[in-house]
Amino acid sequence: ELIGTEKAKKDAIKKAGRVSDLLVEAVNGGVQESFINEKRIEAEIRALASTIARFMKQTDQWLAASHAINTAVKEIGDFENWMKSMDFDCKSINAAIRNIYQQ
Repeated sequence: ELIGTEKAKKDAIKKAGRVSDLLVEAVNGGVQESFINEKRIEAEIRALASTIARFMKQTDQWLAASHAINTAVKEIGDFENWMKSMDFDCKSINAAIRNIYQQ
């Protein structure tokens, strides 16, 4: 019976070693998968940051173009007001000259 106990002990130690090896493989596999996923996430973050930077640049360009258009429209409005003022002045001068001529 002592021989059987010794054999069972050795067998248990072997099996415990195998279980330990399997646990280490499982943990390492999980760590490796986590590492791969981390690298994928980092790559996606870099791609997203690049896309965001590109959109920010496009937005800045749109804002600059919009500002330029607003400025041009304002200048057109200013010119239109100036033309109306000139038209009024010319009519006033014309009326004054007619009054002088008729007297």
